[in-house]
Parts: sequence; C-alpha cells; structure tokens
Amino acid sequence: MRALVIGSGAREHAIVHGLLADSSVTAVAAAPGNPGIAAEAECLPLGDVSDRAAVVEVARGFAADLVIVGPEAPLVAGVSDALREAGFTAFGPSGQAAQLEGSKAFAKDVMAAADVPTARSYVATDPDEAREALDATGAPYVVKDDGLAAGKGVVVTESVDEAMKHALSCFASGGSVVVEEYLDGPEVSIFCVTDGEVIVPLAPSQDFKRIGDGDEGPNTGGMGAYSPLPWAPEGLVDEVVRRIAQPTIDEMRRRGTPFAGVLYVGLALTSAGPRVIEFNARFGDPETQVVLARLQTPLGALLHAAASGELDQQPPLVWRDDSAVTVVVASEGYPQTPRTGDEITGVPETADDRYVLHAGTARDADGTLVSAGGRVLSAVGVGVDLAAARAAAYGLVDGIGLRGSQHRRDIAQAAAEGGVAVP
Repeated sequence: MRALVIGSGAREHAIVHGLLADSSVTAVAAAPGNPGIAAEAECLPLGDVSDRAAVVEVARGFAADLVIVGPEAPLVAGVSDALREAGFTAFGPSGQAAQLEGSKAFAKDVMAAADVPTARSYVATDPDEAREALDATGAPYVVKDDGLAAGKGVVVTESVDEAMKHALSCFASGGSVVVEEYLDGPEVSIFCVTDGEVIVPLAPSQDFKRIGDGDEGPNTGGMGAYSPLPWAPEGLVDEVVRRIAQPTIDEMRRRGTPFAGVLYVGLALTSAGPRVIEFNARFGDPETQVVLARLQTPLGALLHAAASGELDQQPPLVWRDDSAVTVVVASEGYPQTPRTGDEITGVPETADDRYVLHAGTARDADGTLVSAGGRVLSAVGVGVDLAAARAAAYGLVDGIGLRGSQHRRDIAQAAAEGGVAVP
C-alpha cells in the first residue's frame, strides 16, 4: 500500500510515524509535510491543502492507494469527495458530513435528532439574541464561533462582558455563535473510526486547551495530552459508542450524508454522565500524538478498512500497556501573535520511548530549522505509567532551544498523582 497524508502539522507527523510502522505500507508521503516528516518520509509540494484539484494531482503523481486527509479545512472543503470522484481510496468524511465540525449549529441539530446527550444550547446571529442566550444559560458562559476556528473559537468565562465581546467579534466577521450551558466534570477525547456503519473506537485521551498551567489563559489548539486515563469509569468507551457515536453515525446515514472517517467525540464526564462538548471530523491534535503512540494494530490497514467500507472485517485493536504523554512547545506570543523565524535547537533523534513531532517548523535559506507557526513541536514520551511518560516527554522539552518558547509544566500531572475525579 502506498499511503499519502495531506497536511503539515504534528497530527500528520504522528500519522506518518504510525504508517511507517505498518508492514503493509510500502511507501509513505505527505503533502506538503514539514521538516520533521521529511526526515522520515517523502514530502510533496502542495500550496493549499483545500485545493481539491491540486490534492488530486498530488495523489495521482504519487500513485496513492490510500489518501488520509488530516486537517479540518480541506475536509469541509470537500477534498475527500474530489479524491473519491477521481478513483482514490480516501480516509476522511465528505464535505457535507464534515459539517459536524464545520457548523456547531448543524452538529447540535444532528445530536437533537439522534437523542445524543449534550449541553443545552442556543444559536445567536445578533447581539440581542446573544444577550438573551447568555441570560438563559448563566455563568460560567460558553460562547462558540459556529464555524471553523482552529480550536481557538471558544470562550469560557465568568464575565458576561467577555462573553459578549467574543460573540460580537464573531458577528463582525460575518458569523454566528452557539451559546451553551457549562458542563462540569473532566474532559475526554475519544476517536471513533467508522466506515459509515461500523464503529471502531480508539483509546480515550485527555488534552489541555488553555495556554497556561492550571488551565489559565486563553484557549489554544491544544498544549498537550495523555493516554490512557486511569481515572475513567469502567465501560466508558462502550457507553460513548452506544449512546453517542453510533446514534450520530446512524443519523448521518439516515440523512443521506453518511460519515466515514474518524468522528472525534469531545466529552465532559458530568455528574449526569457523559455529555458531548463538540464533534470534530478528523483526528484531534495533540491527542493523536498519544493515542497512536500506544496503538499496535497496523494503522494503514485500519484506515484503509474504514475508507473501503470493510471495518466489519477488522480484528480487535491491540494496544501497548504503556502510557503516553505529549507536551507542545509553542512560539512566543502564541495564541495571539506567534513569533516565527527563530532557530530551533536540541531536537533529538527518534527513539522508541521518546520522540519529537514537528508542526510549525521550516528550513530557512541556509537549511537551519526555524519556527514557522504557533505550535512548533510536540514532544512525545512513552513509559510504564504516566509518571514515566511525563518524565520522558519533559526530558525532551528541556533539551529544546527556541527563543521565547512556552509550554505547560502540568500535562498529565493531576492524573499521574491520582488527582482527577469524576463528579
């Protein structure tokens, strides 16, 4: 199998890393990829990952047997549709099905039809509606940009003024917002690989969205993650598939827009049970980095089965008993105005128990590795337990040099110390 990955982030680097460990995959390429991926696999030029015709041409030139579309924007733009129309086996939902992530209002409508437990919500298109919705939900206020926002379109605050400010900024750019009731309890991410009917859930993980330790500061695309979750209730994954993922997939098929790819279920484990915070239409970043670090089942075969409608023939997944932790190293100024162009030093060679995945990196004219985005690197550590995995990940981070860089020091700390509880 020749596998092509579309995208250039740490998620795509993790997918490439996983594909290279699959003996059935004979060649791996990424478009456009990044310097870290280039050290392991071929990187192909691609100016715009959402350009349907350009992606098809890259896939044709590589003679891909499987194309995996990583980011959300090309999925919403229908890149998977174009690939399938051109005769390629593509992993990723159609543009219509990807509206589960592309529009939070659409996702809420699907959840309501499928009787999926989620937060009470209101769609607001102007300031008056937003104010009424905020009055109805009360504090803490949760305001979400209805469209794609790279993980940074959500504000959770005790301040009604701050909530309104975020809503007004969304309206100013021509969008609408979803105002939700706040859900208590720890958050969990579960990836559900599906061919549109059968669902194969992956191991749960937890990510950290705020920029600072103790969940302080603004939301980001994610500053770290870990898996497994030693504190998760027994039977959680089965309950999520039965109560949330399967009804959603069935409803999408009933509507004539079957969802095939990976349904990212973002949950809060509340006192009333699991409730959906959001759906994504692709693997999450940084959770993918830790989930795939533990997966022993051949990744290419799994994704090809989903893309081909053959998940019913997939044997049970096999997982490492080890724990995995990833810590994101971000640029100075992230998430507001990331500084770029600074030299990166101290990135080690890949090892089995710890390695660095690239995201916002590039090579300058002299070939020097430099920062090129907000989230620059993901340091992945694997160990016999979360404490060991944390030590491995932070050992990598401490050796990396990047002017003004920032990272959290508390990724997986509470879980490693037995400090996470479900209400």
